[in-house]
Amino acid sequence: MGKELLMKVLNHEDTDGRIPWVPFAGVHAGKLKGYTGKETLTDASKLIECLREVHKLYEPDGMPIVFDLQLEAEILGCDLLWAENNPPSVVSHLLADEKRIPCACKFPTRESGRIPVILEAMEAMKREVGDDTALYGLICGPLTLASHLRGSAFFKDMRKDPDYVIQLVSYCAEYAQRMAELYIEAGMDVIAVVDPLVSQVSPKAFATLLSDSFKAVFDYIRLKGVKSSFFVCGNATNQIEVMCETMPDSIAVDENVNMVTAKSVTDRFNIALSGNIPLTTTMLFGTQQDNMKGVLDLLDSIGNKQNLIISPGCDMPYDVPLENAVACTLAVHRPEEARTLVANYSSDEVDVSGIEIPEYAALDKVLIEIFTLDPEQCAACTYMVKSVEDVYGEIRDMADYNVYKYFIKEDIARTSKMGLKNLPTICIDGESVYISIIPDRDELIAEVTRRYEMKRKP
Repeated sequence: MGKELLMKVLNHEDTDGRIPWVPFAGVHAGKLKGYTGKETLTDASKLIECLREVHKLYEPDGMPIVFDLQLEAEILGCDLLWAENNPPSVVSHLLADEKRIPCACKFPTRESGRIPVILEAMEAMKREVGDDTALYGLICGPLTLASHLRGSAFFKDMRKDPDYVIQLVSYCAEYAQRMAELYIEAGMDVIAVVDPLVSQVSPKAFATLLSDSFKAVFDYIRLKGVKSSFFVCGNATNQIEVMCETMPDSIAVDENVNMVTAKSVTDRFNIALSGNIPLTTTMLFGTQQDNMKGVLDLLDSIGNKQNLIISPGCDMPYDVPLENAVACTLAVHRPEEARTLVANYSSDEVDVSGIEIPEYAALDKVLIEIFTLDPEQCAACTYMVKSVEDVYGEIRDMADYNVYKYFIKEDIARTSKMGLKNLPTICIDGESVYISIIPDRDELIAEVTRRYEMKRKP
């Protein structure tokens, strides 16, 4: 059974070459039954209906119940902006104007916020499919939750007030433990700590300011007798080792990370690695053959297939065609059959012929270009965009900015023509300046000012 296979991987046991498949179908599950993202995330009966469809169509060995990293922030008092086909985004920050630690009385209970919706769905799916499918409970990681609470000021705090950062992240880690406890009681087999912003801080900053809090969460999950996953987005290549040192049972990465490189690190720690089918170029805009070939190429690139899970790189876009996700299922579960279907197939290259790159030197102002995966769904992208928006009132006479989104075909082509390999990235006058790093406010203003003054020189 699928659950048995996945649990063997998480227990680091031999699987006779079989690889488990975990489709991260968050709001995409709603697409399968014609519901919006908001309907899927706020109505237990609709959510359950959608999850049944995911289970039927995608034959998962493991599956998440919900993918919403804003749930905890909403309970704590942050306002959300709802989108039709995405999870909500955080638009107000509880601690934006004051440095303090929230009261322990704010820790979640079964009655908090939308938790009753999630628990009802968890308990229903546990009864219906829990014997043959491993169920994932996804919680917001301590760093991302701290950023939701404090806003973009948090990244300045990391430089100016590390003691406060440690205290706030420690609070968020305890909050994560309470969320994990609720989900474990509802029958979840794996608790995934999803923290996109880990890729946006240096390994040194992670080790000194964050590592103890993450380790406390994984220790707690282990103590409760269930498995764990450390889920990160963006180019986390340099952070894989410090993530492993927090001792999760598995690590999940997206397409920004080379799986072969990452696995050479996770294997040293005997930690499973999950990933990393590209979300837009392959799953959203590719053909069935692209998806089968993408999975097969990924499998073929990895020599040691012990401790390996195949999954989308992150939460699947809402509009991923059903047939593309089914193609991934086939390639993982029946790879030889898939090989026959793509034996003579080659993918089309991205067409960049219609993309014009500005003549940056001729522009009157500095041009900031923010290349994102999805600024509404990806927390790292959200805060990178916000880092520019927050200072724009001070630099608008010197700079303009554009935001590009990797789920729009034209923006994918522009990203390719610019030669960018990692997202999110901020380019300034055509130069990649902040690659998977959210800039500090003062640093960004200084960089724009410097470049503007150079433009003004005769």
